Amino acid sequence: MMEAALLKNIENPNSADILEYKNIGGYKGLAKALEMEPQQIIDEVKRAGLRGRGGAGFPVAMKWTFAAADPKFPKYLLCNADEGEPGTFKDRPILEKNPHILIEGMAISGHALKAEYGYIYLRGEYPAAKHILNKAIKQAYDNNLLGENILGKGITFHLAVHQGAGAYICGEETALIESLEGDKGQPRIKPPFPVNVGVFSKPTVVNNVETLSNLPYIMEIGGEAYAKIGTPDCPGPKIFCVSGHVERPGVYELPMGTKLKDIVYTHCGGIKGGKKLKAVIPGGISTPVLPPDKIDCPMDFVNMPKHGSMLGSGAVIVMDESVCLVKVCHRALKFFEHESCGKCTPCREGTGWLRAILGRIEEGHGAEGDIDLLLSVAGNMLGKTFCPLGDGAACVVQNFIKHFRPEFEDHIKEKKCTVNG
Repeated sequence: MMEAALLKNIENPNSADILEYKNIGGYKGLAKALEMEPQQIIDEVKRAGLRGRGGAGFPVAMKWTFAAADPKFPKYLLCNADEGEPGTFKDRPILEKNPHILIEGMAISGHALKAEYGYIYLRGEYPAAKHILNKAIKQAYDNNLLGENILGKGITFHLAVHQGAGAYICGEETALIESLEGDKGQPRIKPPFPVNVGVFSKPTVVNNVETLSNLPYIMEIGGEAYAKIGTPDCPGPKIFCVSGHVERPGVYELPMGTKLKDIVYTHCGGIKGGKKLKAVIPGGISTPVLPPDKIDCPMDFVNMPKHGSMLGSGAVIVMDESVCLVKVCHRALKFFEHESCGKCTPCREGTGWLRAILGRIEEGHGAEGDIDLLLSVAGNMLGKTFCPLGDGAACVVQNFIKHFRPEFEDHIKEKKCTVNG
């Protein structure tokens, strides 16, 4: 079992206090980074091989390089703390129990990017985290770890929390920027990318909470040592949040590449009550569902696509034999329909159609041909929407039918749920 780096000390009841954080070595990474030139920090992160933990897995050093090379100033650093996908709560322990690791990570990143301003865009449904973060930020200012002339090194970095209104689409980086600027949270056309034209039309880096929280650890042990954790293509620790029918649901910090089967059966104690496993969603509701015989796969950004799914956010949802998967698919599409921002027709109309067809199947009013109709609508959405929300909805339907088509057929044939009667 690896030593926790991101969730270190969170069992301490005072873990969010700056003194407790300093007692375990907190802010030493920032002090080390301030002795380095910005490019040296970017090179160290490149050696570490850190990939973004928000779901896309984009190499962090590459994104930073694009923004750092842009001659426009000021530059901005935005922390995406808007985790609103069903099943996803991996960032919450950091925000509420270890906020200084995020603040330290953002200050390190700000120095690397030569950014003087940062915002934490916080999920609207996390009011406790807002209070905790604001208190921690004040402590950091009081200790000269934020603000002007940080630790006497002539570096400036200001940080504030911006609480969103609770819209899932604002987890998409350009919609987040629109919302931060005071407009409706809808995605922008790319290019230009935020690294060149971001918030207030200035170079902007958007990184996830978990991503930024890795930086103090990289500064502490060095990029080469960090790269030895996990898999060669996806190094480092990864936070997995597990919900559903397991004996020990919760948040686990494990090496990237830990097998999904080991997460379910070893770390989480197996299926609750000794029942049979029916399905696992490995990375949040938008990632393709897997049947039991497909979960012996390494959880990282490179290997999961080879096994028919994606790592996503690392939010594992486990379902036992008692679960009606038609109902799960219907509920998922209700979510996507509700959260569609409405900007593009394939997503706005397509999610509603999929939800309606799934609803009548679940309620016992399905008709012959409905499954092919679902696949047709999903196929006409895939790759044709403004942002990944529409693709995610289409993929959910396609993959539930791909692996569990007989259950959908039985619902239509029997005119009722054939799992729970």
